[in-house]
Amino acid sequence: MLVEPAHRLLERRNPRPPMRLDQLAFVWQTASYDMKRVKLLLYSHFFAPSVGGVEVTVLALARGLAQSNGREGQPEFEIILVTQVEARGFDDRELPFRVVRRPGLWELALLVKDCDVVHLAGPALLPFVLALLAGKPVVVVHHGFQAICPNGQLYLTQEDRPCPGHFMAGRHGACLRCNRDMGLFASGKLWLLTFVRRFLCAHASMNITETDWLRQLLRLQPTKTIPLGLAPLQMEKRRDVPTGPPVIAFVGRLVTTKGVNVLLEAAKLLLGEGREFQLRLIGDGPERAALEGAAKARPLVGAVYFLGRVPTVEMAEELSRARAVVVPSLAGEVFGRAVAENMQRGLAVIASDLGSFKEVLGDAGLLFRTGDAMDLARQIGRALDEPGLAANLGEQALVRIESEFSYSKMMREHVALYESLAAEK
Repeated sequence: MLVEPAHRLLERRNPRPPMRLDQLAFVWQTASYDMKRVKLLLYSHFFAPSVGGVEVTVLALARGLAQSNGREGQPEFEIILVTQVEARGFDDRELPFRVVRRPGLWELALLVKDCDVVHLAGPALLPFVLALLAGKPVVVVHHGFQAICPNGQLYLTQEDRPCPGHFMAGRHGACLRCNRDMGLFASGKLWLLTFVRRFLCAHASMNITETDWLRQLLRLQPTKTIPLGLAPLQMEKRRDVPTGPPVIAFVGRLVTTKGVNVLLEAAKLLLGEGREFQLRLIGDGPERAALEGAAKARPLVGAVYFLGRVPTVEMAEELSRARAVVVPSLAGEVFGRAVAENMQRGLAVIASDLGSFKEVLGDAGLLFRTGDAMDLARQIGRALDEPGLAANLGEQALVRIESEFSYSKMMREHVALYESLAAEK
């Protein structure tokens, strides 16, 4: 007869008590927690303290994911944000996630290898290649036109007008001529890299656009539209009715593609007709000196004010005086944050008829033909002549933002995407 092992004999004489329900629940929760933990590498070439739309969007996404940890039914995110921007005094310790700045090739490769999902704010070549080599799921959010335009702006720099899509139409000579000011070699390099970016994006696990308009332009598979979501604003109601001339405002960088010169031409037409109003320009940029020089000519002199950068805490008060906000961009807009943010403030928005602006604004604002100063003057004139129209458009804009571009909706869609990709890995 075989001798029963000692440990089996002990177990038979002293059987283990059955596991209680609360113990089973703990084991299940622990296993679920481990399975739903997602290591996410967010790569954004630009980040704070640099200022811009990409930086704001990436920060909002990373912070929202970090703050969602611990909520029932959601995965636990371990977030590492990688950027090429130096801190320059910015304290990364104040952020609820880890930040790695200017990593070397080996360090970046290790970070990619250790993550579950790679999120790229634009088709950045090096992290894209490393992620594909490591077999990691890659999500590309298209904040620009780098996959369909060599200069990334969809803008004809030689002609100061939007590009009709030369690269995608195969008119590559036009692409090379567009950027010839930087030299033949540099122009050719941008053109060749556009092919590389399209090839890589075609191998991404998911391409994300913030508008259906951009999704149709990119013609990449797979692609999903996740509209930009705006966090709720804490706004004070206007206490006093503004006195003095009505105010038309602009908020943005003072660069060619933002179309400020078109706005000045429209203001010149209206002032020449004897209209009385103030044009207040909020923002700074390399073209400020030239624009200020143009504003010193009659009839603009005395009616145009350059305010420079206005602190966030003062922005609401400044814009509360505005009858309408003009967004006259010529190109380079994949969504239109300036349009959406001023809609969220309950302001009437007058915007150029770029595809992204039309999609965001809907019927809750006024559109004019891109680059057409006379048509812009006509729409500004409507806002000046019909204060009731401007007020109604502001109310409609606020309702549209709250229903179509909510921050919580954007976060839910990103969380679901990362979770599904991590589970497939």
